[in-house]
Amino acid sequence: MDFQSLITFVDLAGVAVFAATGGLVASRKELDVIGFALMATLTGVGGGTVRDLLLSRPVFWINDPNYLMVCFSVALFTYFFAHRLQKRYAVLIWGDAIGLAVFGVMGAHIALESGAPLLLSIVLGVMTATFGGLIRDVVAGETSFLLKPEVYVTAALVSAASYIGLLQIGVNVLVSVGLSIVAGFLVRSGGILWGWVLPRYKNRAGRDYSE
Repeated sequence: MDFQSLITFVDLAGVAVFAATGGLVASRKELDVIGFALMATLTGVGGGTVRDLLLSRPVFWINDPNYLMVCFSVALFTYFFAHRLQKRYAVLIWGDAIGLAVFGVMGAHIALESGAPLLLSIVLGVMTATFGGLIRDVVAGETSFLLKPEVYVTAALVSAASYIGLLQIGVNVLVSVGLSIVAGFLVRSGGILWGWVLPRYKNRAGRDYSE
């Protein structure tokens, strides 16, 4: 398998994982099969669609319908088998963590290949990883993972920034992809298992200008 084939495979796998989380949310909301397909597709390709529009490049799933086929297939599978998962929310969280790490790297890679500067490539990697889940949660009326206290966007940032950073110091591309996915997943795992958080803003009284 050459490098481009590997990248395509990893990208499709990330779409499948995110689509599965959309299907699991649909199962919790007791939607019909069309609702499953919608939620899976929004989650699977939402972040990448935003990325491609911002980069003024052809939207990836329009050029390659395999992405939609993956979303529809996963939606159909979860429609029939989601009830067999005894802890669907736990599967949703861990599946989302995997997709987050994969898409952080893939989004940064695609942005960089499209000629985006380094910082913008990292930002677009984060957007690719988080916007699909954000769209899913907004449509489903769920509290977004972005608003929960443990690290989430940080994990996507670690994946994207690690990938760009490793490339800049001359690390092999395949090694960079693998290490960056693992790094992002480990950070998100710390948030899930041990409640890792960044320092949070503490609300305090504003200055009294009446004096």
